[in-house]
Amino acid sequence: MARGKFLSIEGGEGAGKSTQVRRLADELRARGLDVIVTREPGGSEGGEAIRNLLMQGDVKRWSSHTEALLFAAARADHVEKVIQPALGIGTWVISDRFIDSSRAYQGVAGGIDDAAVLALHAFGSRGLLPDRTLVLEVPPEIGAERAAARDGAAADRFAARERAFHDDVVAAFRRFAAAEPDRVRLIDAAGDVETVAAGMIEAVADLLP
Repeated sequence: MARGKFLSIEGGEGAGKSTQVRRLADELRARGLDVIVTREPGGSEGGEAIRNLLMQGDVKRWSSHTEALLFAAARADHVEKVIQPALGIGTWVISDRFIDSSRAYQGVAGGIDDAAVLALHAFGSRGLLPDRTLVLEVPPEIGAERAAARDGAAADRFAARERAFHDDVVAAFRRFAAAEPDRVRLIDAAGDVETVAAGMIEAVADLLP
């Protein structure tokens, strides 16, 4: 049995990831593929427990270093319990965020060296990387407006951070795409839902059976 493909969807706040993850999964299923959708932090029982620690509370509840450790622990459980078993039986996995979010949020924006974030990933998750990472891009001001409309007063610890932090996150994803063009693809997410969804499919067309 052929191993499944692993896709991660990334982007800053308000980029429309949740909508496009669902659209991509539906399109792949329509093409006859077995697909599961998961998320980070979370995705497994242990990962979801850690998610509650990470997403709730004051912005300064955890330092960037503590966040990096918690994310790495959640991801290790997620990979072991959900992602690798699914890939092993030929299922395609779409994850709403994965290692590149840690590299962007705790690494570039949080001030931690990229090599340190990747070293945690190498230990906890055996260095697993997606077959393709799609980064949804919107101008920061549009992303902020969308996130505010979505969350209102209930923004999580990351969405509630200052504009400069989110600008650094956007710049980080662009840097990753420039450094790893075969794996990381930028998707213009400022347009309508249908246009963005078409761009997503085009970006994974070479992986399709």
